[in-house]
Amino acid sequence: MATLRDYTGMGKEGQATKAIESYTAELPSGTFLSMAIGAMAISLLLMAMGRGNLANFIGQWAPTILIMGLYNKLVKVEGSE
Repeated sequence: MATLRDYTGMGKEGQATKAIESYTAELPSGTFLSMAIGAMAISLLLMAMGRGNLANFIGQWAPTILIMGLYNKLVKVEGSE
């Protein structure tokens, strides 16, 4: 049975993707969680200082960082290809 990868040509990884995955695979999963919590703490501090726009900007990094951590974990467990 054909898979989505067969139709979209997404079966092969690019060299840049492999390089990024090999680098991030060395990072422990807790690194991404720590970075996300740090972004939330900085956002809270900026909000308390009255810098609402900057606080919102920094605060929006947390979900992105957590998604990168999830991707990193999946690549570690399942492999990239």
